[in-house]
Amino acid sequence: MILSGHEIREQLGSNIVIDPFDPARLNPNSYNLSLHDELLVYEEVVLDMLKPNRVRRLTIPPQGLVLNPQQLYLGRTVERTETHNLVPMIEGRSSIGRLGLFVHVTAGFGDVGFCGYWTLEMFAVQPVRVYPGVPICQIFYHQIAGSYTEYESDKYQHNHDIQPSMLFKELNPSSEHDPQLQLEFGMERMLN
Repeated sequence: MILSGHEIREQLGSNIVIDPFDPARLNPNSYNLSLHDELLVYEEVVLDMLKPNRVRRLTIPPQGLVLNPQQLYLGRTVERTETHNLVPMIEGRSSIGRLGLFVHVTAGFGDVGFCGYWTLEMFAVQPVRVYPGVPICQIFYHQIAGSYTEYESDKYQHNHDIQPSMLFKELNPSSEHDPQLQLEFGMERMLN
C-alpha cells in the first residue's frame, strides 16, 4: 500500500524525514524532490565495473545547463531523506518525462532504513536545459510486511554527495584495502 500525502505529513519526524521540507511540494501520494546544483559525468569511454571510474564535476548555473543525449549525468537531490518502517521509492515527474528526461535510469527503488541524498541517474532523449532547484522527481512510500533488517551499506548509506557507482566494492572486495586503487580513486576525487 502506498502512503497518501496526508499520511506522509503525519509520519514526518518519525518514520519519514525530508530535509528541507516544503509543504507546497506535497502531492496526493508523493513529495517532489528538487535537483541540486551539481552533476557528475564519467570521464572514461568504457566504464569498468571492477574499479572506480573517473568523474568530472559540473555546476548548473542559475541560467541552466543543457544536458546532451548519449551522456549519463549523475545528480542528487537537494533534500536529505530518512525512511524507517517503510520502503521509499523515487519516480520521475510526468512533466519532466514529457521533456524526454529520464531521472533514474534503473534505480528508483529504495531500502527500508536508507538515510541520505538520492543520487539521480539522468539521461536525456534530446537536449534539455535543467535548472538548480527544479522539482525533478517524487518520492513515495510503500508499507512493508514481515520482519526486515534496515539497510546498512558502506557504499551509499549516510552519503553527503553524488555517489558514482561503487559496484567494485561488491565485485572486488579486496579493492577496499588496495592502497593503489584507493590512491587513484582519492586523487580523482581531489581533482574534481
